[in-house]
Amino acid sequence: MKALAETDKTKLKRGSKRACFDREQLYAIFDEAHVVHVGFVVDEQPYVIPTLGWRMGNQLYIHGSNGSRMIRALCSGVECCVSATLLDGMVLSKSAFHHSANYRSAVVFGRFREVKEVDYIESSLYCLLEHIAPGRWEEVRPPSEQELKATTILAIELEEASVKIRTGPAEEAPGDEALPVWSGEMRIRQQVSEMVADRNAEAFRTPDYSDAWGTRWEVKSS
Repeated sequence: MKALAETDKTKLKRGSKRACFDREQLYAIFDEAHVVHVGFVVDEQPYVIPTLGWRMGNQLYIHGSNGSRMIRALCSGVECCVSATLLDGMVLSKSAFHHSANYRSAVVFGRFREVKEVDYIESSLYCLLEHIAPGRWEEVRPPSEQELKATTILAIELEEASVKIRTGPAEEAPGDEALPVWSGEMRIRQQVSEMVADRNAEAFRTPDYSDAWGTRWEVKSS
């Protein structure tokens, strides 16, 4: 798989040793994050909007109401930046100054394009559902023509992008290693802990979507 190219925008100026241009790492972060943050400027006012994001091949997709500020701005072709961060752990040092975090973050620059072909719109929404709940598309009512008309699907190429990763222990200051205090990593991960039925769904079997969540699926069967 072709590595990501380093550009003026993606080159890390601080913490360059944590830079990663592995495309598979980029894909893995966006696949796991589910929520992305889209940064753009309208009338000299910057905005950063969190929204659901999902990947199909080398493109990242988002969707929203036709009337939203973000959708209108991105449809106009404005330059934007999309990011996602996975917090893997808090790094506890022997000194207050050297506490840190272990994380994986991805950033992509470019412009979104509107997905207008009906087949691609439906396939992208199908991919979104499969990403979070495999098999659910076949179980639920498909989107109506009116619902599709009120929604815009946007896609951005994952080309001008970079990844930044931190792992490992704290970088202790010289002499601090011997201080009599615990140090290490407080590990953190996102997980599915419970499936809570709506009142009108209590009679139905609880679905199992562990194929999408892997080891992060920790729902205990009743």
